[in-house]
Amino acid sequence: MSDKKSLSERDICTQYITPAIIRAGWDLHSQIREEVSFTKGRIIVRGKLHARGEQKRADYILYYKPSIPLAVIEAKENSCSVGAGMQQALNYADTLGVPLVFSSNGDGFLLHDRTGLATQIEQVLTLDEFPSPAQLWQRYCQWKGLGTAEARHTVEMSYFDDGTVRAPRYYQANAINHAVEAVAKGQQRILLVMATGTGKTYTAFQIIWRLWKSGTKKRILFLADRNILVDQTKNNDFKPFGAAMTKISRRQIDKSYEIYLSLYQAVTGSEEEQNIYKQFSPDFFDLIVIDECHRGSAAEDPAWREILDYFSSAAHIGLTATPKETREVSSIHYFGDPVYSYTLKQGIEDGFLAPYKVVRIDIDKDLQGWRPSKGQTDKHGETIGDRIYNLNDMDRTLVLEQRTELVAWKITEFLTAIDPYAKTIVFCDDIDHAERMRQALVNLNPEQVRKNRKYVMRITGDDIEGKAELDNFINPEERYPVIATTSKLMTTGVDAQTCKLVVLDQHIKSMTEFKQIIGRGTRINEDYGKFWFTIMDFKKATELFADKDFDGEPVMIYQPGINESPVPPDQEYGMPFDESGTPLPPLEKGGKGGFKMED
Repeated sequence: MSDKKSLSERDICTQYITPAIIRAGWDLHSQIREEVSFTKGRIIVRGKLHARGEQKRADYILYYKPSIPLAVIEAKENSCSVGAGMQQALNYADTLGVPLVFSSNGDGFLLHDRTGLATQIEQVLTLDEFPSPAQLWQRYCQWKGLGTAEARHTVEMSYFDDGTVRAPRYYQANAINHAVEAVAKGQQRILLVMATGTGKTYTAFQIIWRLWKSGTKKRILFLADRNILVDQTKNNDFKPFGAAMTKISRRQIDKSYEIYLSLYQAVTGSEEEQNIYKQFSPDFFDLIVIDECHRGSAAEDPAWREILDYFSSAAHIGLTATPKETREVSSIHYFGDPVYSYTLKQGIEDGFLAPYKVVRIDIDKDLQGWRPSKGQTDKHGETIGDRIYNLNDMDRTLVLEQRTELVAWKITEFLTAIDPYAKTIVFCDDIDHAERMRQALVNLNPEQVRKNRKYVMRITGDDIEGKAELDNFINPEERYPVIATTSKLMTTGVDAQTCKLVVLDQHIKSMTEFKQIIGRGTRINEDYGKFWFTIMDFKKATELFADKDFDGEPVMIYQPGINESPVPPDQEYGMPFDESGTPLPPLEKGGKGGFKMED
Protein backbone atom coordinates (compact mmCIF):
# COMPACT_ATOMS: atom_id res chain seq x y z
CA MET A 1 0.00 0.00 0.00
CA SER A 2 1.32 3.46 -0.84
CA ASP A 3 2.54 5.80 1.88
CA LYS A 4 -0.59 7.38 3.44
CA LYS A 5 1.09 10.78 3.70
CA SER A 6 1.62 10.90 -0.05
CA LEU A 7 -2.09 10.46 -0.83
CA SER A 8 -4.16 13.37 -2.12
CA GLU A 9 -7.10 14.73 -0.16
CA ARG A 10 -9.48 13.00 -2.58
CA ASP A 11 -7.69 9.66 -2.05
CA ILE A 12 -7.99 10.13 1.72
CA CYS A 13 -11.74 10.61 1.28
CA THR A 14 -12.15 7.60 -0.99
CA GLN A 15 -9.97 5.16 0.94
CA TYR A 16 -10.57 6.15 4.58
CA ILE A 17 -13.31 8.71 5.30
CA THR A 18 -16.15 7.44 3.08
CA PRO A 19 -15.71 3.78 4.14
CA ALA A 20 -15.76 4.85 7.82
CA ILE A 21 -19.03 6.77 7.35
CA ILE A 22 -20.66 3.87 5.51
CA ARG A 23 -19.56 1.40 8.22
CA ALA A 24 -21.36 3.64 10.74
CA GLY A 25 -24.63 2.98 8.90
CA TRP A 26 -24.94 6.00 6.58
CA ASP A 27 -26.53 5.38 3.18
CA LEU A 28 -24.19 6.40 0.39
CA HIS A 29 -26.97 7.40 -1.99
CA SER A 30 -29.49 9.21 0.22
CA GLN A 31 -27.56 10.49 3.24
CA ILE A 32 -24.00 11.21 2.10
CA ARG A 33 -23.18 14.01 -0.34
CA GLU A 34 -19.59 14.77 -1.29
CA GLU A 35 -18.07 17.99 -2.60
CA VAL A 36 -21.27 19.96 -2.12
CA SER A 37 -21.24 23.52 -3.49
CA PHE A 38 -23.98 25.24 -1.53
CA THR A 39 -23.41 28.84 -2.64
CA LYS A 40 -22.95 30.19 -6.17
CA GLY A 41 -20.04 32.54 -5.53
CA ARG A 42 -20.54 36.30 -5.22
CA ILE A 43 -20.79 38.24 -8.46
CA ILE A 44 -17.95 40.76 -8.48
CA VAL A 45 -18.65 43.77 -10.68
CA ARG A 46 -16.06 46.21 -11.96
CA GLY A 47 -17.26 48.69 -14.55
CA LYS A 48 -18.96 46.68 -17.29
CA LEU A 49 -17.15 43.47 -16.36
CA HIS A 50 -18.05 40.80 -13.83
CA ALA A 51 -16.70 37.56 -12.40
CA ARG A 52 -17.81 34.98 -9.88
CA GLY A 53 -16.07 34.65 -6.54
CA GLU A 54 -15.42 31.29 -4.92
CA GLN A 55 -18.29 29.01 -4.03
CA LYS A 56 -18.54 27.56 -0.54
CA ARG A 57 -17.98 23.84 -0.96
CA ALA A 58 -18.10 21.25 1.80
CA ASP A 59 -16.22 17.97 1.38
CA TYR A 60 -19.18 16.13 2.95
CA ILE A 61 -22.65 17.01 4.17
CA LEU A 62 -24.54 14.26 5.99
CA TYR A 63 -28.34 14.28 5.89
CA TYR A 64 -30.88 12.45 8.01
CA LYS A 65 -33.26 12.82 5.04
CA PRO A 66 -32.86 14.96 1.90
CA SER A 67 -32.63 18.67 2.81
CA ILE A 68 -32.38 17.91 6.56
CA PRO A 69 -28.61 18.28 7.15
CA LEU A 70 -27.05 17.06 10.37
CA ALA A 71 -23.29 17.31 9.96
CA VAL A 72 -20.42 18.75 7.92
CA ILE A 73 -17.09 16.98 7.41
CA GLU A 74 -13.98 18.74 6.14
CA ALA A 75 -11.19 16.48 4.84
CA LYS A 76 -7.46 17.23 4.70
CA GLU A 77 -4.41 15.40 3.47
CA ASN A 78 -2.78 13.00 5.91
CA SER A 79 0.21 15.30 6.30
CA CYS A 80 -2.15 17.69 8.15
CA SER A 81 -3.41 17.20 11.69
CA VAL A 82 -6.79 15.56 12.28
CA GLY A 83 -8.31 18.94 13.23
CA ALA A 84 -6.74 21.02 10.45
CA GLY A 85 -10.07 21.46 8.66
CA MET A 86 -12.13 22.29 11.75
CA GLN A 87 -12.27 26.09 11.45
CA GLN A 88 -13.26 25.88 7.79
CA ALA A 89 -15.92 23.29 8.65
CA LEU A 90 -17.29 25.45 11.47
CA ASN A 91 -17.70 28.32 9.01
CA TYR A 92 -19.74 26.05 6.73
CA ALA A 93 -21.76 24.74 9.69
CA ASP A 94 -22.72 28.31 10.66
CA THR A 95 -24.09 28.90 7.17
CA LEU A 96 -25.89 25.56 6.90
CA GLY A 97 -27.20 25.63 10.46
CA VAL A 98 -25.94 22.17 11.35
CA PRO A 99 -24.99 21.23 14.91
CA LEU A 100 -22.26 18.60 14.37
CA VAL A 101 -18.95 19.30 12.70
CA PHE A 102 -16.10 16.93 11.84
CA SER A 103 -12.56 17.28 10.55
CA SER A 104 -10.49 14.34 9.35
CA ASN A 105 -7.10 13.55 7.85
CA GLY A 106 -7.86 9.85 7.35
CA ASP A 107 -6.45 8.76 10.72
CA GLY A 108 -9.63 9.54 12.65
CA PHE A 109 -12.12 12.35 13.25
CA LEU A 110 -12.23 15.47 15.40
CA LEU A 111 -15.86 16.09 16.41
CA HIS A 112 -17.07 19.56 17.41
CA ASP A 113 -20.51 19.46 19.04
CA ARG A 114 -22.40 22.77 18.68
CA THR A 115 -25.55 21.57 20.47
CA GLY A 116 -24.43 22.69 23.91
CA LEU A 117 -25.53 19.30 25.23
CA ALA A 118 -22.14 17.54 25.25
CA THR A 119 -19.88 17.59 28.30
CA GLN A 120 -16.93 18.04 25.97
CA ILE A 121 -17.25 20.34 22.94
CA GLU A 122 -14.48 18.67 20.94
CA GLN A 123 -13.27 15.09 21.05
CA VAL A 124 -11.13 12.83 18.86
CA LEU A 125 -12.75 9.69 17.44
CA THR A 126 -11.17 6.74 15.71
CA LEU A 127 -12.36 5.82 12.21
CA ASP A 128 -14.55 3.09 13.71
CA GLU A 129 -16.15 5.42 16.26
CA PHE A 130 -17.98 7.62 13.77
CA PRO A 131 -21.59 8.01 15.02
CA SER A 132 -24.58 6.46 13.27
CA PRO A 133 -27.48 8.40 11.69
CA ALA A 134 -29.70 7.49 14.65
CA GLN A 135 -27.14 8.85 17.12
CA LEU A 136 -26.76 12.17 15.30
CA TRP A 137 -30.52 12.48 14.79
CA GLN A 138 -31.01 11.96 18.51
CA ARG A 139 -28.59 14.79 19.25
CA TYR A 140 -30.24 17.00 16.62
CA CYS A 141 -33.71 16.49 18.11
CA GLN A 142 -32.42 17.21 21.61
CA TRP A 143 -30.74 20.36 20.29
CA LYS A 144 -33.98 21.50 18.64
CA GLY A 145 -36.13 20.64 21.66
CA LEU A 146 -38.18 18.04 19.79
CA GLY A 147 -39.03 15.95 22.80
CA THR A 148 -42.22 14.18 21.73
CA ALA A 149 -42.90 11.45 19.21
CA GLU A 150 -45.48 13.71 17.52
CA ALA A 151 -42.93 16.50 17.08
CA ARG A 152 -40.41 14.11 15.58
CA HIS A 153 -43.02 12.65 13.27
CA THR A 154 -43.69 16.15 11.93
CA VAL A 155 -40.06 17.10 11.28
CA GLU A 156 -39.25 13.69 9.80
CA MET A 157 -41.82 14.20 7.03
CA SER A 158 -40.10 14.30 3.65
CA TYR A 159 -39.94 17.25 1.32
CA PHE A 160 -41.94 17.17 -1.91
CA ASP A 161 -39.80 15.65 -4.66
CA ASP A 162 -41.03 15.75 -8.25
CA GLY A 163 -38.21 13.54 -9.51
CA THR A 164 -36.30 16.41 -11.10
CA VAL A 165 -33.02 17.88 -9.91
CA ARG A 166 -34.83 20.76 -8.20
CA ALA A 167 -34.11 20.88 -4.49
CA PRO A 168 -34.23 23.72 -1.95
CA ARG A 169 -31.18 25.94 -1.75
CA TYR A 170 -29.47 25.77 1.62
CA TYR A 171 -31.16 28.92 2.97
CA GLN A 172 -34.58 27.73 1.79
CA ALA A 173 -34.02 24.41 3.59
CA ASN A 174 -32.98 26.37 6.70
CA ALA A 175 -36.16 28.45 6.55
CA ILE A 176 -38.38 25.41 5.89
CA ASN A 177 -36.80 23.34 8.65
CA HIS A 178 -36.95 26.18 11.19
CA ALA A 179 -40.63 26.81 10.44
CA VAL A 180 -41.64 23.13 10.52
CA GLU A 181 -39.73 22.60 13.77
CA ALA A 182 -41.39 25.65 15.34
CA VAL A 183 -44.84 24.31 14.44
CA ALA A 184 -43.87 20.86 15.72
CA LYS A 185 -43.01 22.42 19.09
CA GLY A 186 -46.40 24.14 19.26
CA GLN A 187 -45.35 27.69 18.34
CA GLN A 188 -48.40 29.56 17.03
CA ARG A 189 -46.84 32.73 15.58
CA ILE A 190 -43.87 32.25 13.26
CA LEU A 191 -42.01 34.81 11.15
CA LEU A 192 -39.62 34.18 8.25
CA VAL A 193 -37.66 37.08 6.77
CA MET A 194 -36.35 36.37 3.26
CA ALA A 195 -35.11 38.99 0.82
CA THR A 196 -37.02 39.52 -2.41
CA GLY A 197 -35.95 37.05 -5.07
CA THR A 198 -35.07 34.21 -2.68
CA GLY A 199 -38.11 32.01 -3.42
CA LYS A 200 -40.52 32.67 -0.55
CA THR A 201 -43.44 31.00 -2.34
CA TYR A 202 -41.50 27.79 -2.99
CA THR A 203 -40.39 27.88 0.64
CA ALA A 204 -44.00 28.29 1.76
CA PHE A 205 -45.07 25.38 -0.44
CA GLN A 206 -42.54 22.98 1.12
CA ILE A 207 -43.51 24.08 4.65
CA ILE A 208 -47.20 23.49 3.92
CA TRP A 209 -46.49 20.22 2.10
CA ARG A 210 -44.59 18.69 5.01
CA LEU A 211 -47.07 19.86 7.65
CA TRP A 212 -50.02 18.68 5.52
CA LYS A 213 -48.52 15.31 4.59
CA SER A 214 -47.53 14.61 8.19
CA GLY A 215 -51.13 15.27 9.26
CA THR A 216 -49.94 17.96 11.67
CA LYS A 217 -52.02 20.55 9.83
CA LYS A 218 -55.06 19.43 7.89
CA ARG A 219 -56.72 22.58 6.51
CA ILE A 220 -54.55 25.45 5.39
CA LEU A 221 -55.19 28.98 4.12
CA PHE A 222 -52.57 30.84 2.07
CA LEU A 223 -53.14 34.60 1.85
CA ALA A 224 -51.51 36.99 -0.64
CA ASP A 225 -52.15 40.64 -1.45
CA ARG A 226 -52.15 40.55 -5.26
CA ASN A 227 -54.38 38.49 -7.53
CA ILE A 228 -51.45 37.74 -9.83
CA LEU A 229 -49.58 36.26 -6.85
CA VAL A 230 -52.45 33.95 -5.95
CA ASP A 231 -52.80 32.73 -9.54
CA GLN A 232 -49.04 32.27 -10.00
CA THR A 233 -48.85 30.36 -6.73
CA LYS A 234 -51.76 28.06 -7.63
CA ASN A 235 -50.45 27.32 -11.13
CA ASN A 236 -46.76 27.00 -10.32
CA ASP A 237 -45.25 26.21 -6.92
CA PHE A 238 -48.48 24.90 -5.33
CA LYS A 239 -49.52 22.79 -8.32
CA PRO A 240 -48.62 19.45 -6.61
CA PHE A 241 -51.53 19.94 -4.18
CA GLY A 242 -53.79 19.17 -7.14
CA ALA A 243 -57.43 18.45 -6.37
CA ALA A 244 -56.97 19.16 -2.66
CA MET A 245 -56.49 22.87 -3.46
CA THR A 246 -58.87 25.68 -4.41
CA LYS A 247 -58.83 29.44 -4.84
CA ILE A 248 -61.46 31.36 -2.89
CA SER A 249 -63.13 33.46 -5.57
CA ARG A 250 -66.86 33.15 -5.00
CA ARG A 251 -69.17 34.33 -2.30
CA GLN A 252 -70.28 30.78 -1.53
CA ILE A 253 -67.56 28.73 0.12
CA ASP A 254 -66.92 25.06 -0.67
CA LYS A 255 -65.63 23.42 2.49
CA SER A 256 -64.57 20.14 0.90
CA TYR A 257 -60.98 21.26 0.10
CA GLU A 258 -57.92 21.17 2.31
CA ILE A 259 -55.65 23.84 0.81
CA TYR A 260 -57.23 27.26 0.21
CA LEU A 261 -55.59 30.18 -1.60
CA SER A 262 -57.05 33.66 -1.34
CA LEU A 263 -56.44 37.26 -2.19
CA TYR A 264 -56.97 38.73 1.23
CA GLN A 265 -59.12 41.51 -0.20
CA ALA A 266 -61.44 38.77 -1.50
CA VAL A 267 -62.47 37.85 2.02
CA THR A 268 -62.37 41.28 3.66
CA GLY A 269 -63.79 44.70 3.00
CA SER A 270 -67.50 45.45 3.25
CA GLU A 271 -69.67 43.69 5.80
CA GLU A 272 -71.04 41.41 3.07
CA GLU A 273 -67.54 40.48 1.91
CA GLN A 274 -66.40 39.80 5.46
CA ASN A 275 -69.18 37.25 5.74
CA ILE A 276 -67.28 35.11 3.22
CA TYR A 277 -64.60 34.05 5.66
CA LYS A 278 -67.16 33.90 8.45
CA GLN A 279 -68.83 31.07 6.53
CA PHE A 280 -65.90 29.05 7.91
CA SER A 281 -66.01 28.25 11.60
CA PRO A 282 -63.20 29.94 13.60
CA ASP A 283 -61.45 26.58 14.03
CA PHE A 284 -61.82 25.44 10.38
CA PHE A 285 -58.18 26.23 9.50
CA ASP A 286 -55.31 25.01 11.62
CA LEU A 287 -52.63 26.83 9.62
CA ILE A 288 -52.60 30.22 7.89
CA VAL A 289 -49.60 31.33 5.82
CA ILE A 290 -49.46 35.07 5.10
CA ASP A 291 -47.32 36.26 2.18
CA GLU A 292 -45.84 39.77 2.49
CA CYS A 293 -47.12 39.81 6.07
CA HIS A 294 -45.72 43.28 6.78
CA ARG A 295 -48.72 44.60 4.86
CA GLY A 296 -51.41 42.98 6.92
CA SER A 297 -50.24 41.85 10.32
CA ALA A 298 -50.13 45.29 11.87
CA ALA A 299 -52.40 48.28 12.36
CA GLU A 300 -51.88 49.57 8.80
CA ASP A 301 -54.35 46.99 7.54
CA PRO A 302 -56.95 46.07 10.14
CA ALA A 303 -59.03 44.06 7.65
CA TRP A 304 -56.31 41.46 7.16
CA ARG A 305 -55.57 41.43 10.86
CA GLU A 306 -59.26 40.76 11.44
CA ILE A 307 -58.95 37.48 9.50
CA LEU A 308 -56.03 36.41 11.66
CA ASP A 309 -57.93 37.30 14.82
CA TYR A 310 -60.99 35.35 13.62
CA PHE A 311 -58.87 32.25 12.98
CA SER A 312 -56.79 32.84 16.10
CA SER A 313 -56.60 29.17 17.05
CA ALA A 314 -54.63 28.37 13.87
CA ALA A 315 -50.86 28.61 13.62
CA HIS A 316 -49.89 31.73 11.67
CA ILE A 317 -46.71 31.80 9.56
CA GLY A 318 -45.74 35.19 8.17
CA LEU A 319 -43.37 35.67 5.22
CA THR A 320 -41.77 39.04 4.54
CA ALA A 321 -38.82 40.57 2.73
CA THR A 322 -38.83 43.52 5.11
CA PRO A 323 -37.25 43.25 8.53
CA LYS A 324 -37.43 46.92 9.55
CA GLU A 325 -39.82 47.93 12.28
CA THR A 326 -41.52 51.27 12.84
CA ARG A 327 -43.91 52.57 15.47
CA GLU A 328 -46.76 52.18 12.99
CA VAL A 329 -45.89 48.80 11.49
CA SER A 330 -44.46 45.84 13.33
CA SER A 331 -44.42 42.27 12.11
CA ILE A 332 -42.33 41.32 15.12
CA HIS A 333 -44.94 42.74 17.51
CA TYR A 334 -47.44 40.21 16.14
CA PHE A 335 -45.29 37.23 15.17
CA GLY A 336 -42.30 37.54 17.50
CA ASP A 337 -38.68 37.49 16.39
CA PRO A 338 -37.98 35.73 13.08
CA VAL A 339 -37.17 32.02 13.37
CA TYR A 340 -34.92 32.55 10.34
CA SER A 341 -33.68 35.52 8.29
CA TYR A 342 -31.94 35.60 4.92
CA THR A 343 -30.90 39.09 3.93
CA LEU A 344 -30.23 40.72 0.57
CA LYS A 345 -26.68 41.23 1.81
CA GLN A 346 -26.24 37.49 2.39
CA GLY A 347 -27.93 36.64 -0.90
CA ILE A 348 -25.48 38.88 -2.77
CA GLU A 349 -22.55 37.43 -0.82
CA ASP A 350 -23.66 33.88 -1.70
CA GLY A 351 -24.14 34.78 -5.36
CA PHE A 352 -27.87 34.02 -5.43
CA LEU A 353 -28.91 37.68 -5.74
CA ALA A 354 -27.65 40.47 -7.97
CA PRO A 355 -25.38 43.21 -6.61
CA TYR A 356 -26.37 46.75 -7.46
CA LYS A 357 -24.96 50.13 -8.37
CA VAL A 358 -26.60 53.38 -7.28
CA VAL A 359 -26.78 56.46 -9.49
CA ARG A 360 -28.09 59.45 -7.50
CA ILE A 361 -29.21 62.41 -9.55
CA ASP A 362 -30.17 65.57 -7.72
CA ILE A 363 -32.30 68.07 -9.64
CA ASP A 364 -31.76 71.69 -8.65
CA LYS A 365 -35.47 72.48 -8.25
CA ASP A 366 -35.80 69.52 -5.86
CA LEU A 367 -32.84 70.71 -3.77
CA GLN A 368 -33.38 74.47 -3.81
CA GLY A 369 -37.14 74.51 -4.08
CA TRP A 370 -39.24 76.48 -6.56
CA ARG A 371 -41.36 79.56 -6.01
CA PRO A 372 -43.76 80.93 -8.61
CA SER A 373 -43.52 84.53 -9.68
CA LYS A 374 -46.25 86.84 -8.46
CA GLY A 375 -49.57 85.95 -10.11
CA GLN A 376 -48.07 83.07 -12.13
CA THR A 377 -50.69 80.67 -13.49
CA ASP A 378 -50.55 77.02 -14.47
CA LYS A 379 -51.38 75.65 -17.93
CA HIS A 380 -55.08 75.64 -17.01
CA GLY A 381 -54.99 79.35 -16.15
CA GLU A 382 -55.24 78.76 -12.39
CA THR A 383 -53.12 80.94 -10.11
CA ILE A 384 -50.32 78.97 -8.44
CA GLY A 385 -50.18 79.36 -4.66
CA ASP A 386 -47.36 81.63 -3.55
CA ARG A 387 -44.96 79.51 -1.53
CA ILE A 388 -41.74 77.57 -1.92
CA TYR A 389 -42.34 74.09 -3.38
CA ASN A 390 -39.74 71.45 -2.48
CA LEU A 391 -38.91 67.78 -3.19
CA ASN A 392 -41.98 66.56 -1.32
CA ASP A 393 -44.25 68.57 -3.62
CA MET A 394 -42.78 67.47 -6.94
CA ASP A 395 -45.21 65.44 -9.08
CA ARG A 396 -47.82 65.68 -6.35
CA THR A 397 -48.78 69.21 -5.31
CA LEU A 398 -46.65 70.65 -8.12
CA VAL A 399 -46.04 69.25 -11.58
CA LEU A 400 -43.08 70.70 -13.45
CA GLU A 401 -43.23 69.25 -16.94
CA GLN A 402 -39.61 70.15 -17.57
CA ARG A 403 -38.65 68.06 -14.55
CA THR A 404 -40.47 64.99 -15.93
CA GLU A 405 -38.72 65.50 -19.26
CA LEU A 406 -35.34 65.80 -17.53
CA VAL A 407 -35.87 62.51 -15.64
CA ALA A 408 -36.95 60.83 -18.89
CA TRP A 409 -33.90 62.23 -20.65
CA LYS A 410 -31.53 60.83 -18.00
CA ILE A 411 -33.18 57.40 -18.29
CA THR A 412 -32.87 57.54 -22.08
CA GLU A 413 -29.25 58.71 -21.89
CA PHE A 414 -28.42 55.79 -19.59
CA LEU A 415 -30.14 53.15 -21.73
CA THR A 416 -28.68 54.50 -24.97
CA ALA A 417 -25.20 54.13 -23.50
CA ILE A 418 -25.53 50.67 -21.89
CA ASP A 419 -28.30 48.82 -23.77
CA PRO A 420 -31.46 50.32 -25.30
CA TYR A 421 -33.24 46.99 -24.60
CA ALA A 422 -32.33 46.69 -20.92
CA LYS A 423 -35.58 46.04 -19.06
CA THR A 424 -36.42 49.11 -16.97
CA ILE A 425 -39.08 49.89 -14.36
CA VAL A 426 -39.78 53.56 -13.59
CA PHE A 427 -41.61 54.01 -10.28
CA CYS A 428 -43.75 57.15 -10.29
CA ASP A 429 -45.92 58.83 -7.66
CA ASP A 430 -49.30 58.02 -9.16
CA ILE A 431 -51.02 56.96 -12.37
CA ASP A 432 -51.00 60.50 -13.81
CA HIS A 433 -47.26 60.80 -13.16
CA ALA A 434 -46.70 57.37 -14.76
CA GLU A 435 -48.62 58.53 -17.85
CA ARG A 436 -46.64 61.79 -18.13
CA MET A 437 -43.43 59.78 -17.80
CA ARG A 438 -44.58 57.36 -20.51
CA GLN A 439 -45.26 60.24 -22.89
CA ALA A 440 -41.89 61.87 -22.19
CA LEU A 441 -40.03 58.59 -22.75
CA VAL A 442 -41.95 57.91 -25.97
CA ASN A 443 -40.99 61.34 -27.35
CA LEU A 444 -37.33 60.85 -26.42
CA ASN A 445 -37.13 57.40 -28.06
CA PRO A 446 -38.87 57.89 -31.43
CA GLU A 447 -36.75 55.33 -33.33
CA GLN A 448 -37.38 52.58 -30.79
CA VAL A 449 -41.10 53.37 -30.59
CA ARG A 450 -41.41 53.28 -34.39
CA LYS A 451 -39.89 49.78 -34.33
CA ASN A 452 -42.45 48.69 -31.74
CA ARG A 453 -45.07 50.88 -30.09
CA LYS A 454 -44.73 48.78 -26.91
CA TYR A 455 -41.15 49.90 -26.31
CA VAL A 456 -42.56 52.06 -23.48
CA MET A 457 -45.72 50.99 -21.68
CA ARG A 458 -47.59 52.32 -18.67
CA ILE A 459 -48.36 49.29 -16.53
CA THR A 460 -50.80 50.45 -13.86
CA GLY A 461 -53.88 48.99 -12.23
CA ASP A 462 -56.33 51.11 -14.24
CA ASP A 463 -54.94 50.33 -17.70
CA ILE A 464 -56.20 47.05 -19.21
CA GLU A 465 -53.75 46.99 -22.12
CA GLY A 466 -50.83 47.91 -19.87
CA LYS A 467 -51.67 45.19 -17.35
CA ALA A 468 -51.97 42.72 -20.21
CA GLU A 469 -48.33 43.43 -21.09
CA LEU A 470 -47.04 42.62 -17.60
CA ASP A 471 -46.39 38.98 -18.45
CA ASN A 472 -44.48 40.00 -21.57
CA PHE A 473 -42.40 42.46 -19.55
CA ILE A 474 -41.30 39.81 -17.06
CA ASN A 475 -40.79 37.09 -19.72
CA PRO A 476 -37.05 37.03 -20.55
CA GLU A 477 -37.80 35.75 -24.06
CA GLU A 478 -40.01 38.73 -24.92
CA ARG A 479 -38.16 41.89 -25.98
CA TYR A 480 -41.14 44.24 -25.49
CA PRO A 481 -42.11 46.13 -23.42
CA VAL A 482 -38.63 47.41 -22.55
CA ILE A 483 -39.56 50.32 -20.27
CA ALA A 484 -42.50 50.08 -17.85
CA THR A 485 -43.77 53.17 -16.04
CA THR A 486 -45.81 52.32 -12.97
CA SER A 487 -46.83 53.51 -9.53
CA LYS A 488 -47.92 50.69 -7.18
CA LEU A 489 -48.83 47.70 -9.37
CA MET A 490 -45.27 46.45 -9.84
CA THR A 491 -43.91 46.99 -6.32
CA THR A 492 -44.48 43.37 -5.25
CA GLY A 493 -44.80 39.95 -6.81
CA VAL A 494 -43.33 40.87 -10.19
CA ASP A 495 -40.62 38.34 -10.96
CA ALA A 496 -38.65 40.53 -13.35
CA GLN A 497 -35.57 38.35 -13.75
CA THR A 498 -33.98 40.51 -16.44
CA CYS A 499 -34.74 43.98 -15.02
CA LYS A 500 -31.44 45.87 -15.18
CA LEU A 501 -32.58 49.39 -14.26
CA VAL A 502 -34.89 50.43 -11.42
CA VAL A 503 -35.73 54.15 -11.49
CA LEU A 504 -36.98 55.82 -8.32
CA ASP A 505 -38.98 58.94 -9.08
CA GLN A 506 -41.56 58.19 -6.41
CA HIS A 507 -41.96 59.63 -2.93
CA ILE A 508 -41.20 56.45 -1.01
CA LYS A 509 -42.67 56.60 2.46
CA SER A 510 -41.09 53.68 4.25
CA MET A 511 -38.25 51.19 4.36
CA THR A 512 -40.80 48.47 3.57
CA GLU A 513 -41.83 50.12 0.32
CA PHE A 514 -38.21 50.84 -0.60
CA LYS A 515 -37.15 47.21 -0.17
CA GLN A 516 -40.09 45.95 -2.20
CA ILE A 517 -39.24 48.31 -5.06
CA ILE A 518 -35.53 47.58 -5.27
CA GLY A 519 -36.38 43.89 -5.00
CA ARG A 520 -37.61 44.08 -8.60
CA GLY A 521 -33.96 44.08 -9.69
CA THR A 522 -32.33 41.55 -7.38
CA ARG A 523 -32.86 38.42 -9.47
CA ILE A 524 -30.07 36.96 -11.60
CA ASN A 525 -30.54 35.49 -15.06
CA GLU A 526 -27.21 34.38 -16.49
CA ASP A 527 -28.72 33.16 -19.79
CA TYR A 528 -29.80 36.72 -20.59
CA GLY A 529 -26.74 38.48 -19.21
CA LYS A 530 -28.38 39.78 -16.02
CA PHE A 531 -25.71 39.75 -13.30
CA TRP A 532 -26.26 43.09 -11.56
CA PHE A 533 -28.64 46.03 -11.74
CA THR A 534 -28.62 49.79 -11.33
CA ILE A 535 -30.84 51.94 -9.13
CA MET A 536 -31.29 55.43 -10.59
CA ASP A 537 -32.54 57.56 -7.72
CA PHE A 538 -34.10 60.99 -8.23
CA LYS A 539 -35.80 61.22 -4.82
CA LYS A 540 -32.95 60.50 -2.33
CA ALA A 541 -34.60 57.18 -1.35
CA THR A 542 -31.28 55.27 -1.38
CA GLU A 543 -29.96 57.82 1.09
CA LEU A 544 -33.01 57.94 3.36
CA PHE A 545 -33.49 54.18 3.54
CA ALA A 546 -29.90 52.92 3.45
CA ASP A 547 -29.79 49.67 5.45
CA LYS A 548 -26.32 48.19 5.09
CA ASP A 549 -26.98 45.39 7.61
CA PHE A 550 -29.80 43.94 5.49
CA ASP A 551 -29.13 45.24 1.98
CA GLY A 552 -25.34 45.37 2.12
CA GLU A 553 -23.28 48.01 0.39
CA PRO A 554 -23.79 48.89 -3.29
CA VAL A 555 -21.02 48.11 -5.75
CA MET A 556 -20.68 51.87 -6.07
CA ILE A 557 -22.58 55.12 -5.55
CA TYR A 558 -22.21 57.52 -8.47
CA GLN A 559 -23.49 61.09 -8.18
CA PRO A 560 -23.13 62.81 -11.55
CA GLY A 561 -23.80 66.48 -12.04
CA ILE A 562 -26.96 67.34 -13.93
CA ASN A 563 -24.91 67.98 -17.08
CA GLU A 564 -22.82 64.82 -16.69
CA SER A 565 -23.57 61.37 -18.08
CA PRO A 566 -25.64 59.17 -15.70
CA VAL A 567 -23.53 56.16 -16.72
CA PRO A 568 -20.93 55.25 -14.05
CA PRO A 569 -17.32 55.24 -15.26
CA ASP A 570 -16.08 51.96 -16.73
CA GLN A 571 -13.17 51.52 -14.35
CA GLU A 572 -13.79 51.40 -10.62
CA TYR A 573 -11.49 50.68 -7.73
CA GLY A 574 -10.90 47.01 -7.02
CA MET A 575 -9.95 43.92 -8.93
CA PRO A 576 -9.70 44.57 -12.69
CA PHE A 577 -10.71 42.01 -15.30
CA ASP A 578 -9.69 41.29 -18.83
CA GLU A 579 -12.24 41.40 -21.64
CA SER A 580 -13.50 37.90 -20.86
CA GLY A 581 -14.21 38.83 -17.26
CA THR A 582 -11.25 36.86 -15.89
CA PRO A 583 -9.66 38.57 -12.85
CA LEU A 584 -6.19 39.98 -13.44
CA PRO A 585 -3.54 40.16 -10.69
CA PRO A 586 -4.25 43.14 -8.42
CA LEU A 587 -1.90 46.08 -8.85
CA GLU A 588 -1.18 49.17 -6.79
CA LYS A 589 -3.30 52.17 -7.71
CA GLY A 590 -1.74 53.82 -10.69
CA GLY A 591 0.03 50.63 -11.71
CA LYS A 592 -0.34 49.42 -15.24
CA GLY A 593 -3.57 47.54 -15.86
CA GLY A 594 -5.63 48.14 -12.75
CA PHE A 595 -6.08 48.89 -9.08
CA LYS A 596 -5.21 47.23 -5.84
CA MET A 597 -8.07 45.33 -4.19
CA GLU A 598 -9.13 47.34 -1.15
CA ASP A 599 -10.14 45.80 2.17
